[in-house]
Amino acid sequence: MSEPIAGLEVPRQGAATPKPAAVVVLFRRGAEGLEVFWLRREKKLSFAGGFHAFPGGKVEPADVAAEGGRSPFEGLPAGVATCALRELDEEAGVRVSDLAALRPAGRWVTPPYLPARFDTSFFLAELPNGAVARPASPEATHGGWVRPGMALGQWARGEVLLHPPQVHALDVLSRFTTPDEAARAMASPRHCEDFVCHRIEFQRGIRLYPLDSHTLPPAQHTNCYVLGTGAALVVDPGGTSEVMPRFIERLRGLQEEGTAPKAIVLTHHHGDHVAGVRQLVEALKLPVWAHRLTAERLPGVPVARCLEDGEVLELDGAWPMAFRVVHTPGHAVGHLCLIDECSKAAIVGDMVAGLGTIVIEPDEGDMAEYLRQLERLKALVGAIYPAHGPVLADGVGKLDEYLAHRAWREGKVLDALEALGSVALGPLVERAYDDVQAFVWPLAERNTLAILKKLVAEGRAVEVAGLWRRT
Repeated sequence: MSEPIAGLEVPRQGAATPKPAAVVVLFRRGAEGLEVFWLRREKKLSFAGGFHAFPGGKVEPADVAAEGGRSPFEGLPAGVATCALRELDEEAGVRVSDLAALRPAGRWVTPPYLPARFDTSFFLAELPNGAVARPASPEATHGGWVRPGMALGQWARGEVLLHPPQVHALDVLSRFTTPDEAARAMASPRHCEDFVCHRIEFQRGIRLYPLDSHTLPPAQHTNCYVLGTGAALVVDPGGTSEVMPRFIERLRGLQEEGTAPKAIVLTHHHGDHVAGVRQLVEALKLPVWAHRLTAERLPGVPVARCLEDGEVLELDGAWPMAFRVVHTPGHAVGHLCLIDECSKAAIVGDMVAGLGTIVIEPDEGDMAEYLRQLERLKALVGAIYPAHGPVLADGVGKLDEYLAHRAWREGKVLDALEALGSVALGPLVERAYDDVQAFVWPLAERNTLAILKKLVAEGRAVEVAGLWRRT
């Protein structure tokens, strides 16, 4: 995303209303200790695609009706218990008819930065005698039984991605005593306010803090990342002045736990990535690191260290980490990505968004270079951590999707030039972007100009007196 465009008014949306849902943490007592049943969600699912999770889903009207509009468990919404048993059957092939087999084990609400949100009741249940659990839904690519400690090890190494409720449940069950004690401990997580977790760590050492920022829909937050388990880097603190004090408080809490920020790293210079830098520098006395071309575009922000393509930033700590710097111009001339040397998890700034696409400004951006860098990243990344929107478990798949979309959009521009002949930018945009709402067209003009500059450089289009035509 680029900075807000002067004079452009686009609708900003409030947070989505959480939908009631239920999850079952199914366990069994094996010869080597307690095991839990988990699934890997199909990577193309819009919510948590590619993440590992426990069987669960949203409450249906029939679930509420089955309980007569009132939950058999005090304090829980109607339908969640029935939903839990239905999802256990549909996703794991385990049929349980007695609601008493469920132990309430907490409530989690999806953070407001995500487009789809759920108010999820968790339950703990033991595998019934004679039952066999197996992946039973097309929403899961595979699944099986795993010891909680082994699952947490995979999460720590970045081999699987987990949401905070799953990490918390596995941590509790790795120290299992009795089902009742485990359910009580699962219902008392740390780092939550009003059931919303503010410590988001999809893999160990990569913490995500979605900060309200002055950016364009559908993105209304900038994802700031804190990397490391001892010495740490704060990447893209682009929050508004109103939210930065709370974020600084969170960082001080991490310091007390042994994770101490050592520098601010900027992926590039756009305002929704750097807005909070001065407040953070003043509060914590942190140096700023960025590419030389980014430093030149940040008057008043002293950049203490210029990062170069290929250098490795090593972070000591309980779980040592190292991130390779990759210079990826195209969206911005000094744009950087940081790639974890162990898991290939990639902090990609504005190369890719979890929501929508990226604006390439024709004055400073370069569409051809941007596409080259997307292709280059395919050989380097695993999961993608974007600056806007949800984390993408299938990083290469998303890059392929972006490249295909850009090729399709370029084809639409060429078709519009062919059909309209010599044409001004406005009518060209309306034809090439006839699949989006009109309020997007001012942004689409920027992307269209970037495409046209690429086509001109390739000898496939020409501009004469403000009119564009295909050659």
